[in-house]
Amino acid sequence: MKLFLYISMIAVFASCKLMPKDEPVRDNTRLAKLFDDYYEDKLKLFPIEATQIGDVRYNDLLPIEFTDSYVEKLQQFYNDYLNRLAAFNRDHLNEKDKVSFDIFKREMEINLEGLSLKYVITTLFGPNMQYIPFSQFEGIPLMLGQMGSGSSFQPFKTVEDYDNWIKRATAFSVWTDSAIVYFKKGIAANYVLPKILVTRMITEMQAMVTTDATKNLFYGPITLMPASFDSASKKRLTDAYVKLINEQLVPSYKKFADFFSNEYLAKARTSPGIDSLPNGNKLYEFQVHYWTTTNKTPDEIYNTGLAEVKRIRDEMENIKTQTGFKGDLNAFFEYMKTDKKFMPYKTPAEVLAAFSNIQKTIDPNLKKMFGRVPKTGFEIRQTEAFRAASASAEYIQGAPDGSRPGIFYVPILDATKFNTTSGMESLFLHEAIPGHHYQVSLQQEDTLLPKFRRFSWYGAYGEGWALYCESLGKELGLYTDPYQHMGALGDEIHRAIRLVVDVGMHQKGMTREEAIKYMMDNEPISEQGATAEIERYMAYTAQALSYKIGALKIRELRTRYQKELGDKFNIAAFHDEFLDGGCMPLEVVERKMDRWAQSLK
Repeated sequence: MKLFLYISMIAVFASCKLMPKDEPVRDNTRLAKLFDDYYEDKLKLFPIEATQIGDVRYNDLLPIEFTDSYVEKLQQFYNDYLNRLAAFNRDHLNEKDKVSFDIFKREMEINLEGLSLKYVITTLFGPNMQYIPFSQFEGIPLMLGQMGSGSSFQPFKTVEDYDNWIKRATAFSVWTDSAIVYFKKGIAANYVLPKILVTRMITEMQAMVTTDATKNLFYGPITLMPASFDSASKKRLTDAYVKLINEQLVPSYKKFADFFSNEYLAKARTSPGIDSLPNGNKLYEFQVHYWTTTNKTPDEIYNTGLAEVKRIRDEMENIKTQTGFKGDLNAFFEYMKTDKKFMPYKTPAEVLAAFSNIQKTIDPNLKKMFGRVPKTGFEIRQTEAFRAASASAEYIQGAPDGSRPGIFYVPILDATKFNTTSGMESLFLHEAIPGHHYQVSLQQEDTLLPKFRRFSWYGAYGEGWALYCESLGKELGLYTDPYQHMGALGDEIHRAIRLVVDVGMHQKGMTREEAIKYMMDNEPISEQGATAEIERYMAYTAQALSYKIGALKIRELRTRYQKELGDKFNIAAFHDEFLDGGCMPLEVVERKMDRWAQSLK
């Protein structure tokens, strides 16, 4: 799922009066106000996150979050809220408020820890190093392209929306100059990106440089301008956007391309892992803790990955044998990718109908496995043609008020080449139902949650849940076809491989080339696909660990409670309890689930 989707934590300084620590606060309305103040105040500090969740008040702002002055402001912000939280005695809170207390306290502490390591944490990108303001995979210059194209979460419905974007995008030139200053600070302090990633960034920046403004990505909103705008507004905005592109945006991207080509590339590092940076092991351990929301060590995660890859490969061998295929596993992968019998569709409508049939198949069994279901509507749609070539299947969450359904988008470039063995069933369980649609919708619909939790995102929980849902295929009436089961195992081993290559590159001396080879040796993926994945992990450190670690924790809890509770265990009650309260760190959700299980004994 695209994480510009369901997300945001948010907020700047509140007016909660401190009380002595020995004078416990029993009135939870004051705690609720603290959470509300935090949410509102963080939106002001991180305005793009506000835009992302549909709050339009700060749509014209583009702060420079990595500067020393901004970091000082953030440190004061999180410290102030941590101190204000200290006014409340956790022991005097009800169970739901204890969970909110724990999540809030952890959020303040991990943000402060990140800042001490020169990481600025945003919901959009996770921890971003001050000296490396963006990479080839994520960051403001790339997101700005999405937003300014008119096809993402920056709204372009009113004249005010168009003017807001002009103000926000105009600030990018200052953002660019500041980023170059901090990249240079990184060079001086030996905090630099790998060379191969810098070459990708040069290409990306050059792609944004055009001589004709009308051919530029940022001209998109003009082509989509509502017919309701009067002619004077249309002309004014068109002229302003051409000027913005030619005088602000194109020069900024060219400046980045020139800087990376002429100065930064020569100073970039040759190693793929951040362990080669000053204090690199500590930086990686922090990223692991942040993304997995556990205290697992990199070594534990690496060994788990090796064991999971072996287990899943053994399952794949068994399925290959069941089908009667005579070659080795890699030959079987190739057979599944290329044999025409696995490409039966002629039109996009047939592909969408196949996904609808998956939904119909699981529907009767969903009622046995879930007591609570979302009120938010759900639709399956083909990804729009203009973005299909670079898109993956994804879930875009519905509106919290129910005015827009949750949508499962499927890119279909050529229906006759759409392969059924790509894991259609597991993909639907992950991205759609009961994966992201159930989890995100139930969280957004819970109006009793503090807003900082209602719109929060923890990848180990959210992606862990979606990956766990893939393992429910047989219980939901799927994976009766061995090739669909093989597709599901292909998806699962991909997440297991991540544990090996991410830790391998960042702590165990594995090279980029060795990581690519390991991935290609253990799953059906092209060299181009494996290269893109490995370079993602080089830039987006430890994020890829969250999926498998989260799924394994959910399965561990389910197995534990089944054993402890025996006949008292109910799978629907387990799922409902896990989803109750929305995204939270795994270390918090495990305590919550243990209390639930204890209450049933």
